[in-house]
Amino acid sequence: MSNANPLTIAMVGTRGVPAAYGGFETAIEEVGRRLAARGHDVVVYTRGSERREKEYLGMRVVHLPAIPVKQIETLSHTGLSALHLMFRRRPDATFVFNAANSPFLPLLRLRRAPVGLHMDGLEWRRSKWGPRGKAYYRWAEQFGVRTADALIADAPGIADYYRHQFDVPTEMIRYGAPILESVTDGRIEELGLTPAGYHLVVARFEPENHVLEIVEGYRRSAAALPLVVVGSAPYSSEYTQRIQEAAAGDERIRLVGGVYDQELLDALYFHAFTYDHGHSVGGTNPSLLRALGASTAVIAFDVAFNREVLADDGWFFSAPDDVAAAFEHSEADPDGTRERGVRGQERARTAFRWEDVADAYEQLAHALAKRVSVHRTARRAKRRAQEW
Repeated sequence: MSNANPLTIAMVGTRGVPAAYGGFETAIEEVGRRLAARGHDVVVYTRGSERREKEYLGMRVVHLPAIPVKQIETLSHTGLSALHLMFRRRPDATFVFNAANSPFLPLLRLRRAPVGLHMDGLEWRRSKWGPRGKAYYRWAEQFGVRTADALIADAPGIADYYRHQFDVPTEMIRYGAPILESVTDGRIEELGLTPAGYHLVVARFEPENHVLEIVEGYRRSAAALPLVVVGSAPYSSEYTQRIQEAAAGDERIRLVGGVYDQELLDALYFHAFTYDHGHSVGGTNPSLLRALGASTAVIAFDVAFNREVLADDGWFFSAPDDVAAAFEHSEADPDGTRERGVRGQERARTAFRWEDVADAYEQLAHALAKRVSVHRTARRAKRRAQEW
């Protein structure tokens, strides 16, 4: 897009850049560097980075500390970031990621800094949060709806949720997909694997990611190719134990733990026969997009988010028996499985382009700078009693 009116754009609420964690950080890096290349002054608030440079890929980086405790790490850093913004040049637009950070939006409103709040997925449904955590996230959603100038959803299902629960509009801005054209097979050989010679799971070990169901279903199947499970459980040792017990005694199942080497992860995605995706509570999931971009066919948990991303072009499961059938069907028709992967990559090229994502953020930043806001109508929004 042309840029006759450069803006100062702040990005707050994540670990920042360089991206080394989840979807938020990747989005900030991919969008921020493109906006900076278009002439905008992009400021990214960062915590925990080993690199201390004040500039990265054209973005200004502000390093601030955080309290290293799971429940308050993000909130403490976002609070400091909001205070920092109070005493610096007012940005034309501020993007705050994660509805949990909504308590700090009044500080930004006091500074008259217009805010777009990225609502993320349905965080209160995640098992890692106890009753207090779930209640907090539900409260923070409503407070964010009432306080932000714009609400960002990353999937149609998330937009539908906020329309149904609060009767408010959202800006639907997806993530982009990394397109992998070719990846050397040398890295997977380190793990004793061969191209198109294994099924792949990459997920945190949490119940809503359905790793256990995938392992149980695979075990029931007559699949010949091994199942490689990448991941660990940062919060749930009990769930990890259940997965280990489900895999025990089946030499086809390989639990390899966490893999944080991006080059190796890319190779694992690219050379997998299928990618097996159990995530159920997020919106547009970056792991699923990575599989699409790697031209790998997908077996996915049957929820609207996953069906929409895949355009229904995958195998879908709700129970272990569905998983078993999907593994067997994929191996029975290897040519059809490869063709499904090729179609997925083509969808990634057209529907999940980072340039389009950057365009959408740029358009929203200009609208915020012009004081376009949903706040006047949304500030009294109430959650519907009927659950979504």
